[in-house]
Amino acid sequence: MQPFPKLLLAPVALGLLSPLAASAGEISPSQGAEISTYMEQQSIDSFKAWKSQNQVTSINQFSDVKPTDWAFQALSNLIERYGCVAGYPNGTVKGGQAMTRFEAAALLNACLDRITEVTDELKRLMAEFEKELAVLRGRVDGLESKVGELEATQFSTTTKLQGEATFVIGANSFGGNQSLPNPALGVPAAAANAFPANNRRNWGATVFNYDVRLNFLTSFTGKDLLYTRLRSGNANNSPFNGQPYNLMALDKLTAPTAGADVVNIDRLYYRFPIGRDFTAMIGPKARATEFLAISPWFYKSEILDVFTLHGAPGAYNKATGSTFGLMWKQNVPKGKPYFAVSTAYVAPVADNGNPNQGGLLNERSRGTWTTQAGVAGKNWRFAVAWSYVQCGQNFRRGTSFAQPAVGCTSITNNFLGSENFGTSASYSNNFATTFAWQPKKSGWIPSINLGWGYNAMTQPQLNPVLARVNGINVPVRDTVPTFNQSANRGASQSWSVGLQWSDVFAKGNEAGMAVGQPVFTTSLRNGETPQDGNVVWEWWYKFQVTDNISVTPALFYLSRPNGQFTTAGQSSSVLGGLIQTQFKF
Repeated sequence: MQPFPKLLLAPVALGLLSPLAASAGEISPSQGAEISTYMEQQSIDSFKAWKSQNQVTSINQFSDVKPTDWAFQALSNLIERYGCVAGYPNGTVKGGQAMTRFEAAALLNACLDRITEVTDELKRLMAEFEKELAVLRGRVDGLESKVGELEATQFSTTTKLQGEATFVIGANSFGGNQSLPNPALGVPAAAANAFPANNRRNWGATVFNYDVRLNFLTSFTGKDLLYTRLRSGNANNSPFNGQPYNLMALDKLTAPTAGADVVNIDRLYYRFPIGRDFTAMIGPKARATEFLAISPWFYKSEILDVFTLHGAPGAYNKATGSTFGLMWKQNVPKGKPYFAVSTAYVAPVADNGNPNQGGLLNERSRGTWTTQAGVAGKNWRFAVAWSYVQCGQNFRRGTSFAQPAVGCTSITNNFLGSENFGTSASYSNNFATTFAWQPKKSGWIPSINLGWGYNAMTQPQLNPVLARVNGINVPVRDTVPTFNQSANRGASQSWSVGLQWSDVFAKGNEAGMAVGQPVFTTSLRNGETPQDGNVVWEWWYKFQVTDNISVTPALFYLSRPNGQFTTAGQSSSVLGGLIQTQFKF
């Protein structure tokens, strides 16, 4: 073992050490602290990499040594004769500053195994620095022992663990003058929880929720990724999980399907390259939105879930389940604009073997097939997407009127091209257009993020009328849905705008504001004009307390979240406030 070459060598010549020969004496506490500081400032791995690339073979490699310097010839001789002189990682020797006894001992230690002739001068130097040499060697041996122990007990040679814990404390205030439901006025009694009086009673308390995620990132080749995520939380009965309006749900608090305080497998998929330009993904638990060729926005609020859907909750609906997909990215020099295309299929109930309830690539899979294409540069991106969705709209976030799903009870085409009247499911075609830009430097100019979505639904037949065709009863599509039936929704739209500032008031802090209309119905099949407009706002400021801890106070406001169910001439609203704290490790 070479005791000290793993540390930086002092920038002095061995032949110049003799003037330092003063009485060694005992090592004082301040000197011990000096050794600790000196060692803590060094990075063994960085030095190894630097040393292999910057081995000193010529005096000319030092930027601060000139031929006119008094030590030039001595350094040159040591480099050429013994090769045991190195400088600091920035290519200097810092000859203009005083050298400590420990730096002198360090250099002596480094040169001992290269000198074959033991002279009287060398013996005097070894005796003079005997205690410093012992301390240095002991520290290095101890450090090597700790490194070896860490390598022997590390979690995995192929897997990295990333963790995230989120605390949320907050409350909501329900406003408006909307009356309690009255079936005689066409307002269904089932919508009772959509009215301010009931909301304040049922969901007005201050709550404290948490969410914990443990991510295991495994790579077998350095280019592939096996992603596993364990998750738990307690937001199942929280208003921040979308109670009573789904638009109130936070991105970090959507309740795990396993229930409150239960650890479950939240993600499990494998990504791997195919050639130079293609990437594939397959897994039993993934999202199509986690396999997009281009991330649509720079805006990252982590507050309201609706603003993580890029203005198009229909196309980017975060459907989760058994997934496979393929992605192509144009291979260009780093920093240059590139084209990219991705497509992915998700079946949330692919684990169900009953073909009437689930399965893969059939009528009842409740599947989502999302295809995205776009172009992106270093500080801008543009993308379009199309998503084909079975079994209802699955718009993720929208008004109470636009959100209800039809379910797998009506007429549709399945992914395989067949059509089965009366037993198959409704479907929708959803489109998205997004554009995002961010400044090259942080400052008063924010990133600008725009998104728009359009959703076209099939006409499901809830009560088909049968007709005899060639001796067979065939349903005919002549039933007009009633106003409140999901089948009445013909089309819907959505849009959002997000602004985000970096390094606000302090480096690392961020601020954001977003506004938009989540999915709202724009076309009805019964010929009436929809009145389903709504508006959602959010404002937040993120304090980066440390590299691993952040605190984000936030406000959000919902206007007419009940959409079409809001009584004419009346109103309903929600004002929410919260403090979100995140710990990342």
